[in-house]
Amino acid sequence: MTTRLWAILPAAGVGRRMGSAVPKQYLELAGRTVIEHTLDLFVSHERIAGVVVALGAEDGYWDATAYAGHPRVRRAPGGAERCHSVLNALASLEGQADADDWVLVHDAARPCLRPDDLDRLIDSLLDDAVGGLLGIPVRDTMKRAGAGERIDTTVDRSSLWHAYTPQMFRLGLLRRALQEALEAGDLVTDDASAIERLGLAPRLIEGHADNIKITRAEDLPLAHFYLQRQGRIS
Repeated sequence: MTTRLWAILPAAGVGRRMGSAVPKQYLELAGRTVIEHTLDLFVSHERIAGVVVALGAEDGYWDATAYAGHPRVRRAPGGAERCHSVLNALASLEGQADADDWVLVHDAARPCLRPDDLDRLIDSLLDDAVGGLLGIPVRDTMKRAGAGERIDTTVDRSSLWHAYTPQMFRLGLLRRALQEALEAGDLVTDDASAIERLGLAPRLIEGHADNIKITRAEDLPLAHFYLQRQGRIS
């Protein structure tokens, strides 16, 4: 049986809104919402079988997007934390996806993922025993703070990476990893952390720093610039 690829976008948890009444994934970016830009690459990608968006029950914005009702996009219930949302999205694929299928989990508020970075991640990990994620090596000097926000020590950056998304793992493995983490009361903040709890070492695939996550108001014009530079908007 052919191994397929699926994409999951956890988009629940609308509490962090950057001072706006609109959740960050629905903020306007070049005439469209952030999440629509994010979905573009996955929905149009010929190697991805389908996309699951995990949304909170209170989400009143999704139905107005271009991808609501799209035949390649399904909605799953979001959870209290990112890990719950991803697990719910995995459960929604029951009966359609196999345990050995690959799942790409990507932040809904990362609209600037480059197509070549997505392809590099997929090509690098299809035969990997564990899976992995996009990231970039840390370039800046890193400090660990102590009491009173004063420097406690300077951290060796030579082996440090910024963890990005997508993060790509086998469906069955990721489901087991998340279930075990939650049973232990560990609300892991990314999928790689859940896999690491099993004693496995996900592989880091170097991407580009313009794969930013929208977390502050000033990120929107920066994302606009990056999308323009990539030729995805005019």
